[in-house]
Amino acid sequence: MAFPEIRPRRLRYRASVRELVRENRLTPSSFIMPLFLVPGENIKTEISALPGQFHFSVDKVIAEVQEASSLGIHNFILFGIPDYKDADGSSSWDDNGIIQRATRALKEEFPKLNFIADLCFCEYTDHGHCGVLHNTNSAGNEEMDVENDKTLENLVKQAISLCRSGTDIIAPSGNMDGMVKAIRQGLDSSGFSNIPIMSYAVKYHSAFYGPFKEAVKSAPSFGDRQTYQMDPANSREAIKEVLIDIEEGADMVMVKPALSYLDIIYQVKNITNVPVAAYNVSGEYSIIKCAANAGLINHDRTMLEVLTSIKRAGADIIITYFAKDASKLI
Repeated sequence: MAFPEIRPRRLRYRASVRELVRENRLTPSSFIMPLFLVPGENIKTEISALPGQFHFSVDKVIAEVQEASSLGIHNFILFGIPDYKDADGSSSWDDNGIIQRATRALKEEFPKLNFIADLCFCEYTDHGHCGVLHNTNSAGNEEMDVENDKTLENLVKQAISLCRSGTDIIAPSGNMDGMVKAIRQGLDSSGFSNIPIMSYAVKYHSAFYGPFKEAVKSAPSFGDRQTYQMDPANSREAIKEVLIDIEEGADMVMVKPALSYLDIIYQVKNITNVPVAAYNVSGEYSIIKCAANAGLINHDRTMLEVLTSIKRAGADIIITYFAKDASKLI
């Protein structure tokens, strides 16, 4: 019996079958939702650079987390505008600091949700850089650099203070050499060996951070951060940074930004067996919001397409300002 010739063909499924065979799925439980905390009471003020995102006082953030958790979002990363700033960012390890106060309040109200502490100094220093500076002379920007080892000491103090407040995950983002090792040793020796570290292992010197800098008032007062953030032209360096952080004790690693670095997410996923996070950053978010508000693109379709591309590249976890918008649709 002769069989007919089998010709390759494209599969054109109807919607229900297309859903059945989908290779990558977005879930609210894999999102981390950023929250911006400010001192004061009864504050919920929209951030102009981030449409749909707000500054919250501690009392007002409770309702926001309640709504998000009802959508299936279980994970939140906290950023704060502190009560005071200085050259070292010492308010970041004040046990009564803005993030510490917020974490205590949130853990009391939502003990089963995860609250992640971003560990950096840019929003806490009066100069806007991510650590203690060697040279704060604005006339010599090219000579400015962060004093790595002194900054590590302060990072450990910040991490311990945040863990005392109830933080569930520590996320160091300052790109200091040896930061994961120093934090891991500091936490272990202080009775917090159970606290996981999600390292911003791959953090590029990106133009897409602009709206975030406005949101937390962290733009450098002089110079820039290219001496301690990665060159966007490099990919092999990203792999090196990831492997170093895993060796030092990182439980999860992150690529930031996400959309312009999908190739990096893919490479990182292929060389490690720890969870990979990707940060869908403020510029990526605001571009879509502004284009949609101008009627140039469909907001929901574009949002889901971008988030799906990040998932498809290999991200297990997505930090995104779209967390609520996306969760309402999926």
